[in-house]
Amino acid sequence: MEAYAYALSIAIPFFIFLIIIEAVAAYFMGHRINRPMDLISSLSSGMTFTLKQLLGLSVVIISYSWMESWIGVFNINPRWWVFLLAFIGLDFAGYWQHRFNHTFNILWNRHIIHHSSEEFNLSCALRQNISVIFQVYFFLYIPMAVIGIPTEVIATVAPVHFFAQFWYHTKLINKMGFLEYIIVTPSHHRVHHAINDEYIDKNFAEIFIIWDKMFGTFQEELASVPPVYGIKKPARTWNPALINFMHLWQLIKDAWLTNDWKAKLTIWMKPTGWRPADLAEKYPLKIIEEPYQYQKYQTSYSKLLLSWVVFQFVLANILQYYLLVNIASFDYLLLVSFSLFLFAMIFTYTSLMDGHWLSLVGEFVKIGLAIFILFRISDLPHVSTYKLSTVLQIGLGIYLLVSLIISVFSFLGNRTWSPKILNDF
Repeated sequence: MEAYAYALSIAIPFFIFLIIIEAVAAYFMGHRINRPMDLISSLSSGMTFTLKQLLGLSVVIISYSWMESWIGVFNINPRWWVFLLAFIGLDFAGYWQHRFNHTFNILWNRHIIHHSSEEFNLSCALRQNISVIFQVYFFLYIPMAVIGIPTEVIATVAPVHFFAQFWYHTKLINKMGFLEYIIVTPSHHRVHHAINDEYIDKNFAEIFIIWDKMFGTFQEELASVPPVYGIKKPARTWNPALINFMHLWQLIKDAWLTNDWKAKLTIWMKPTGWRPADLAEKYPLKIIEEPYQYQKYQTSYSKLLLSWVVFQFVLANILQYYLLVNIASFDYLLLVSFSLFLFAMIFTYTSLMDGHWLSLVGEFVKIGLAIFILFRISDLPHVSTYKLSTVLQIGLGIYLLVSLIISVFSFLGNRTWSPKILNDF
């Protein structure tokens, strides 16, 4: 975990730097690619994914190391070509994993967060899931295990393969000549993120576009069909936690409400978006039928509210980076409480961005976690002196009080806040 945290501590500033470069380039090119609330939502989603990874909230049904040791035919020593073979193998597995996520109802919940932004920019690449607990795609790695590609090679190549999928989430790069025939380019991935009928469920490849061309899922970006981004059932929230589970929540409701007992059992593995016939008319969903007529989700906000949200976002980033570089010095209970506190921060300010009363719930959860951290504050790395501990305790107390006051006044002053929990879902 320390090695993974160290890799993230290097990758995250690099990603932020590229996002800034993209924004500056877009400004001089006369393009608007970012909206403040969408940008904060995307980056905050990346933070929740990082916290989930640091907490190890993942259950591996069958590990690669076990498969390699038990079914590996050859004993291969790491060479440059072994790393290349592992990269190709991971990409082949990634294509099918990605395609399955788009194909089956229950698996779509693993991926919906990544498509939820109605913009297409580098920040939306950071919209990664926290809903994946069980790693079910172990069978896709069987060919590599049989060949005998060492576990340490997979462990080294996997983060590189994952991070290499960041750069092509942009509208600023047009078609790239001969590279369009070899690798996934921004043009290819714009198609994948689009909800136009011509583009939906196309271009699943992660690095090598050849897989889509081999298996019949390739679609070129057409000049006559500008992509419209998002998901067919819009998320209508900035809160990444809600987006992560909105599809699962809908499946649970449909399975409960339908009178078709067969559908209660089969809805989970039906094609993505399938619903029981008796619910489609009785409980219709708001689905985007005409992409070009759809109005993107937007909430009203004052400069003061935006400033407060940005302050909390920056503070959460600083605290998360502190956690990344000092993770080896945290005991597990303090690690969990610190991570959950950060998660509660993100949940609260993104709910505040929505104008949703769930931000008040988040405030009280955040206060509860902060109380535990206050009692353990001297155990935090580099916080050993009494003076520094006291300063941090006072600072944390002031922040919590101001945050609660702002959420309460926002709630009292905003009459559009929903009276029902999760009413949009």
